[in-house]
Amino acid sequence: MKAIFAYPLVILVLLAASFAFMTNAEEKMPASSKQGRTEIATLAGGCFWCTESDLEKLDGVIDVVSGYSGGKLKQPTYKQVASGKTEHIEVIQVTYDPDVVSYEAVLDQLFRHMDPTDALGSFVDRGPQYRPAIFYHNEQQKQIATQFMAQIDELGIYQKPLNTELIKFEQFWPAENYHQDYAKNNKVRYNYYRYASGRDAYLDQIFGDDRESNPITLRQMIEQSKGAKRYLKPSQDKIKASLNELQYYVTQEDGTERPFDNEYWDNKKAGIYVDVVTGEPLFSSTDKYRSGTGWPSFTQPISDAFVITTTDYKLIYPRTEVRSKFGDSHLGHVFKDGPEPTGLRYCMNSAAMRFVAKEDMRKEGYAEYLYLFDS
Repeated sequence: MKAIFAYPLVILVLLAASFAFMTNAEEKMPASSKQGRTEIATLAGGCFWCTESDLEKLDGVIDVVSGYSGGKLKQPTYKQVASGKTEHIEVIQVTYDPDVVSYEAVLDQLFRHMDPTDALGSFVDRGPQYRPAIFYHNEQQKQIATQFMAQIDELGIYQKPLNTELIKFEQFWPAENYHQDYAKNNKVRYNYYRYASGRDAYLDQIFGDDRESNPITLRQMIEQSKGAKRYLKPSQDKIKASLNELQYYVTQEDGTERPFDNEYWDNKKAGIYVDVVTGEPLFSSTDKYRSGTGWPSFTQPISDAFVITTTDYKLIYPRTEVRSKFGDSHLGHVFKDGPEPTGLRYCMNSAAMRFVAKEDMRKEGYAEYLYLFDS
């Protein structure tokens, strides 16, 4: 009898162990993986080597495939698409977990890694096959994209209107194998191409050169801007007519005024300094100090909402340039040799700024910054 019952007992033990293993493994899987829930976004932002690499960095993205969409030719080749004659656009197809990342967040990642204003190409890659586009798979995606782009336009961060097409998705053709994961498989060539393309230089100018280490999403910017005063950059003709020769040279041509021979280097009055072009509030006298350089110097800006930093190679060695966010005015540079509490020295050009005395701030529309002088 022992021999008869031995085999069923072994089988029961094995089945129990197998069930326990499967249950434990399932508990470790995310809910969406248990249910098999995924969604797809088809997007165009210029060279698909770059957009594929950038979208793969987003949490919740499962897979990104480079390919072609928008044309009628079946199974197009890279050579055919690159000719610009097939009506196809270089795209990526993003498979993502909707329980981890939303469709809007996927679009947010795309917009922060491309130029959505250029309908004639993308950086060094010219032609309709490189234009920005969103291929919506359903009406919900179309509605989300339409609303999000309208809000981005209102934000005004790109300084030009968005020119990204919304196209109904029909067919996706994967690109040749050598295009897939190009950034990973061809690091040297990819890095050289990306640098030479001008993509990152443009993105640094829009979002700041700390955009990767300290990312702020467009959605966060939109929420922060609600209720805030809007600042718009005038046309070049209006700028030229409103500025004197030195102001134009500094703000529009990235010039530098002479030290100890400028309006505010020794100004000790209480008030704020605003962009001479747009009026954006930039710096406060409460953060101003005498640096001995002959230029007005500050430990910090009033708000990061109105200043951005980029890397400047005009003197061969890299410097951190400071520009106004909406006016895109060249203001000066920031150095890491300042006093506490920041250890920074924002070395600005007087010609790039206009001083608003504390007693005039209310009538000029800057009452919300009077709190700076409470102490």
